[in-house]
Amino acid sequence: MLQYQNNKIAVAPMMDWTDRHCRFFHRQLTRHALLYTEMVVADAVIHGDRERLLGFDAAEHPVALQLGGSDPAKLAEAARIAAGYGYDEINLNVGCPSDRVQSGTFGACLMRTPALVADCVEAMKGAVAVPVTVKCRIGVDGQDVEEALDELADGVFAAGADALWVHARKAWLEGLSPKENRDIPPLDYPRVYRLKERLPNRFIGINGGVQTLDEVSAHLERGVDGAMLGRAAYHNPGLLTEVDARFYGDPVSAADWPSIIDAMAAHAARHIESGGRLVHVTRHMTGLFHGLPGARRWRQVLSTDATRPGAGPEVLRQALSHVRLDEAAVAA
Repeated sequence: MLQYQNNKIAVAPMMDWTDRHCRFFHRQLTRHALLYTEMVVADAVIHGDRERLLGFDAAEHPVALQLGGSDPAKLAEAARIAAGYGYDEINLNVGCPSDRVQSGTFGACLMRTPALVADCVEAMKGAVAVPVTVKCRIGVDGQDVEEALDELADGVFAAGADALWVHARKAWLEGLSPKENRDIPPLDYPRVYRLKERLPNRFIGINGGVQTLDEVSAHLERGVDGAMLGRAAYHNPGLLTEVDARFYGDPVSAADWPSIIDAMAAHAARHIESGGRLVHVTRHMTGLFHGLPGARRWRQVLSTDATRPGAGPEVLRQALSHVRLDEAAVAA
């Protein structure tokens, strides 16, 4: 547990969002927060284009790979391959409620089979030296959340898991869409606090509906070891610029926006040179200057000029010229 204790703040794995460009961008805003990949299915890691699926920039550290699957042997093999790429952590998805995940009998479905989850964790731990963690829900469908979460937690920790991140909602696999599952099931933070009280020597992180850094502080004050930001970090990434000083003891300093944009322009140039497009990078950046004068124009430029064929990294600097950085701090 001790080697994992520093991961107080994480940016959640989010399908179609937390790709390598998003993570590189977020790393320009926070040195310390743990960044997660999108979920990658174990079979894809074993049989697919590994560089496309697993490749990342060294600047992204600390970075964790989230795996999806339910076959212990396949997950162990995928974890071994991923560890070879240099990931700092391997995480098992036991929370995603998407139709694709359900058809594969993994993700949130695994809440129903905690013994299998423990077997998966044990196999993954046996294959890698880096931390192996689990991200789960508090339960699914008609499960009693007290019993379901306790059984899952006890099993994975007995199997050697280094941490458990809990999305404090049930997943309704019958009757709700994946999108609805992110909002409709009520949040039950006290259930996660009770788990932490019962397991004081285990790393328990909380996820789900966390919108501000004040809310992060409130969760940490209730005793959980970490808090995971999801859509808030994506739609208002500027809040990440306060994470290092507030939670990791770094000196308080204003964000150097021109340098950050220069770093992103250089990253975009490398991506374009390798056959990519500017929009692959800039689509993650539209919410950056939330609350500042000129933010609307920033969004407009990135949503139009950056999407045009042949657009180059200079578009980022053009967009930045419309933002009045001297008038206000980025809203957190």
